[in-house]
Order: sequence, then structure tokens, then C-alpha cells
Amino acid sequence: MVRVVDLGGISAVLPAYNEEAALPRTVAELRAVLAGLGGAFEIVVVDDGSTDGTGALADRLAAADPAVRAVHHPRNLGYGAALRSGFAAARLPWVFLMDADGQFDPAELPAFVESAAAGADFVVGYRPERADAGHRTLYAKVWAWLMSALLGVGVRDVDCAFKLMRRSYLERMHLQAGGAFLSAEMLAKARRLGARFVERPVRHLPRRAGTSTGGNPRVLVRAFYELARLGWKVRRFRPMP
Repeated sequence: MVRVVDLGGISAVLPAYNEEAALPRTVAELRAVLAGLGGAFEIVVVDDGSTDGTGALADRLAAADPAVRAVHHPRNLGYGAALRSGFAAARLPWVFLMDADGQFDPAELPAFVESAAAGADFVVGYRPERADAGHRTLYAKVWAWLMSALLGVGVRDVDCAFKLMRRSYLERMHLQAGGAFLSAEMLAKARRLGARFVERPVRHLPRRAGTSTGGNPRVLVRAFYELARLGWKVRRFRPMP
């Protein structure tokens, strides 16, 4: 059994783009886990300019529950922008990141809380087995290798959207990268700030609904080019006061 410790409060950030079908269950399951931890919590749903009913649904969830807040982009700005908006809206000492698509189980969060209570500043999930098409798994392996080689990130699964992070580190980073790079930028800068990392395995579940927007080969080719530019910026990084 996991020993749960109050960290002083957790802001859960859920980036969502066209996740109308998955969002209610994801929020309900996450809320139950957060409430079970016994400390302060909030859930920040970031609607990234969805074209379905995600935005209106997020507003209804927020109106029905004071622990839920909705942040909206007037148009689709991309995953990186959604994360930046969610992190900026977070109010509590710890930030938990999880995608809204239902591919992760919030019940694994208490184990991450335990690692944070033991001294970790970033508890980073990794997927031993991915519920994705084979080509996406291959892209992920190549991507992880490049992250380590160019940025010194040094984690198994850079883009795993199940992370628990000390907010004070995020506030010092001035994150700028776009969707394909923000997690890499965040982890690389956290390393340079001296953050203590712990990695934990998490299950990766099939999508409940909708279609993933990642894995486009043309987008990935540009991503590899932009990665080199990001590496230069990270090496010049100086923390915000």
C-alpha cells in the first residue's frame, strides 16, 4: 500500500483538444484520486481552441465544481501553449500534468506523491508499453535518444504526459517551446536548475475516444530541425530570479 503524504496542494493541469467524449470521465476519476489524497487540490482544464463541445463542457464542469477551473484558447495554439497556460493558471505548490484523453490512470498518482514526499522535485512517468501504433513507438524511441544527446534530459520517456512537478521550478523557467518541444525544454531546464528527478512506470491505455494529433512524419521532420535550435537555447538558459 502506498503511504500518501500531503504535499501542501496539487494543481492538476489537463490540456484538452477535442476531448468532449473523454473529458467527463477523466475529470471525475482524477477528482476522486485527488480528494482521496486529503490535501488541497484543483483541476485546471485547458481547452486549446477545440472545435467540438470540449470548451462548453469544461465550463459546465467548472460551474458544477469549485475545484475545477476552465482556461480557454480562442483558437488552437498547440500542446506547448496549452501547457504554458495551464502552468500559469496553477495556484498550488505542486503541478500534476495528465492529458485529458483517458490514456493514463489517475490512480497511479499517489505513488508519484510518495516519491515527491521522499525528496523528488520532478516525478516523471514513463511507459514500459505504449498503446500506440508501431510507427509512433519508433518515433518516440528516436525522439528520446535525441533528447538525451542534444539536451541532456536523461529520462526514459520525455513526452509521457504523467508528471508531478514542484511549481517553484516551473516559475523560474520562462518556457517558450512549441508542442513537440515543451516537455523537453522543461525537463532540460529543470536539470540545469538542479531539480531532483525520480522516474516511475505508468500504464498507457488505449484512447477512449477521438484521434491523436501526433506522429505526422512531416511535422516530425521539422521537429528534429527545431530541436537543434532548442538545444542552443537551453545551453544559454539562465534561470529567472
